[in-house]
Amino acid sequence: MTHTVASTRRDGAPRPVRGLGVTISARQAEWARARVAADGLGDRVEIRLQDYREVADGPFDAVSSIGMFQHVGLARLGEYFDRLHGLLRPGGRLLNHAISRRPAARTAIARRSFMGRYVFPDAQLHELGGVVTAMQVAGFEARHLESLREHYARTLRAWSDNLERNWDAAVAEVGPGRTRVWRLYVAGSALAFDDARIGIDQVLAVRPDRGRSAMGWRPSWDPAPTP
Repeated sequence: MTHTVASTRRDGAPRPVRGLGVTISARQAEWARARVAADGLGDRVEIRLQDYREVADGPFDAVSSIGMFQHVGLARLGEYFDRLHGLLRPGGRLLNHAISRRPAARTAIARRSFMGRYVFPDAQLHELGGVVTAMQVAGFEARHLESLREHYARTLRAWSDNLERNWDAAVAEVGPGRTRVWRLYVAGSALAFDDARIGIDQVLAVRPDRGRSAMGWRPSWDPAPTP
């Protein structure tokens, strides 16, 4: 979540951004704080050990949800998007990045499956069309969709190669059982993304400001110049 959207000054230099990151993982928060400190951004970025539903700051200019959406159950999609909508100012943007499933597949990952038992217990994968609908029911306007399926298959293979090259170190750190679980997970997931049995997508949406989206005429990842 960011307090201020990045913009560009007349001289082309970026304006500073203040950011807030929230996670319910103590290890992740510890790692993120260390990275923020190492990059000299402690005065601009705050990392909290906090549930997103407990965030009372704002309104924010932008919210990004990266890799946690598959832990939001189908029954709570409305609550999830309503909460994010309420955290954004009119004209604010949401980027929702998540693993997705095909329309005919079931939502929940079976508890007795390998993934359900060892990697993602109680997770659910949502069909992309239903996600966009839930976003718009909450008051968002979906503006841009990007599939990263092939990218993620390639990333998983890089992870697999790194694990194999550092196998002994991984076993020493987490034990042989967990290391074997992650070997199977990254290899099997790469095949699933290759075969389009699952996907990974990010949807950019806007909380409209009486019809004004503050979006450019064509997609651009560069901030608009500030007068």
